[in-house]
Amino acid sequence: MNYLTVYWKRYRIRFLLAIFFLSLEALSDLLQPALMARIVDQGIAQMNMPQIERYGLLMLLITAIGAVCASMRNILSGIVSQRFAQDLRQDLYIKIQSLPQSGVDQLGSASLITRLTNDVTRVQTFANGLMRIMVKAPLVGIGSLFMAIHLNARLSLVLLGIAPMIASLIVLNMKISYPFFRNVQLALDRVNRSMQDYLSGIRVIKVFNRSDYEQERFQINNKKLGHLSSSASKVGSIFSPMINLSVNIGILAILWFGGIGVNHGTMQVGSIIAFTNYMMQLLFAIMMVNNAFNMLVRAKASVERIGDVMNHESDERFPKKTNQKLGCENRGALHFRDVTFSFYKNQEPVLKDIHFQVKPGETLGIIGPIASGKSTLAQLILRFYDPDRGEILFNGHDIKNYTEEELRKKIAIVPQRPLLFSGSVIENIRWGDDQASNESVYQAAQIADADHFIRLLPHGYESLIGQGGVNLSGGQKQRISIARALIRKPDLLILDDATSAVDAHTDKMIRCRLRQSLKSMTCVMISQKVSSIKDADQIVVINGGRIEAIGKHADLLTRSSFYREVCATQLSDGGVQHG
Repeated sequence: MNYLTVYWKRYRIRFLLAIFFLSLEALSDLLQPALMARIVDQGIAQMNMPQIERYGLLMLLITAIGAVCASMRNILSGIVSQRFAQDLRQDLYIKIQSLPQSGVDQLGSASLITRLTNDVTRVQTFANGLMRIMVKAPLVGIGSLFMAIHLNARLSLVLLGIAPMIASLIVLNMKISYPFFRNVQLALDRVNRSMQDYLSGIRVIKVFNRSDYEQERFQINNKKLGHLSSSASKVGSIFSPMINLSVNIGILAILWFGGIGVNHGTMQVGSIIAFTNYMMQLLFAIMMVNNAFNMLVRAKASVERIGDVMNHESDERFPKKTNQKLGCENRGALHFRDVTFSFYKNQEPVLKDIHFQVKPGETLGIIGPIASGKSTLAQLILRFYDPDRGEILFNGHDIKNYTEEELRKKIAIVPQRPLLFSGSVIENIRWGDDQASNESVYQAAQIADADHFIRLLPHGYESLIGQGGVNLSGGQKQRISIARALIRKPDLLILDDATSAVDAHTDKMIRCRLRQSLKSMTCVMISQKVSSIKDADQIVVINGGRIEAIGKHADLLTRSSFYREVCATQLSDGGVQHG
């Protein structure tokens, strides 16, 4: 919970000011029964109208002061809790962005969303309640005890006897409830993950008629959430009546012994009324403390879940600044030196002893079976992960010498699954360079063979794209993604199966335009289609995480059995693809 210290320092003055007004409000509430006792015993019982008027006006004044203090407390608590939640949510979002890819994989995207929304809201609710009832309840409770003792020390023994019993019930409630509420949050993660999977794959689900399966999966997770939430509520439903019973027994005891005292003339009616009011205030305070502890239990689980993210090790592999001048004499050069990589320790390496070199301006083709490690190469170049052994040189320098901004600025990638953002077409292309002119956007779209279909959209480049590009075809999304990468004018362009959704003719057009317009740019083309890479300056065949062969198309036909088989399938007269 150390991460909360910064927010305490930022808002402690306004928080303490809210507590100050809350204390005055509690004091005004505590004075009311004592003044009522004076009115009954010294005014009504003795027919003393001046006393009734004096204490009545004093009660009105104290009530007005309490109302003003309550208003000020409400305003301050609202401001502090809202701004605290706003800052916490923003800092948590920034922290999530700084997590290494392995950290995001470990925590899970659905869980991160829950922590950013539901958990932050729970902590905000607790912070707000802390300045509204959670501090007031103990003040009123303890104050009621002292005022009751001041009125009648012997009768107050009833309160002193019941208070420890109630406190024990509250502590026991908190201890038993906490595991339930933490499990509720974990169950909520699973529900969110089910919904996220459904929304992201809704078209595939409908095509394969798997809606019933997804409904059943969601129902199972939803039932678990409901069951856990119900169990957590049952715990509260057991302890709350027990606390009420204890307090009501105390009230009956006070009325019983108080009535005996009035009959014997040792107590006054006004004192009994005041004592009962203090008992009711104590009841209110205890119930508020019980509710506060329930909120604390839920907030504690959320604070710990947020802390798991905030205390997670950030991606600090990149230097803050370069220690040497990284020149451009080898612009676009790429060199893998005996690179071995595995996603997890003690796991079989995904890539083993990878060694190849790409000269500036060359095009490298990478081909291999599914799950052979082709896309992992691209992730290593961008330093989403670091190799276990070996090194990767870019522009003649180890990529570990680059800052994150410098490295990502010099490299552009079009991933296997292109992701477009809500907004216009031109805004999505300008993601690559937000300062790019309209002419640069049009030129990049032309090279990517996207200009034609974009101009046919209802509003051309200003046409809005649905979430994730839902209103575009797969090939259209890929071409816009290529244009977005090209507009950066990077030293190295990585196309990770970036034309898998376009036809052979369009694929050929894109490759021809890339060669003609971007002769100085180094390009790494990862593809399952031989036609996409057969004209590359050199081709790397990866099989089983190892390089099977390196060379040009003609050389690989004799040196690589896998490459020869793929060519026989794809480039034959009856094949799927044609060069």
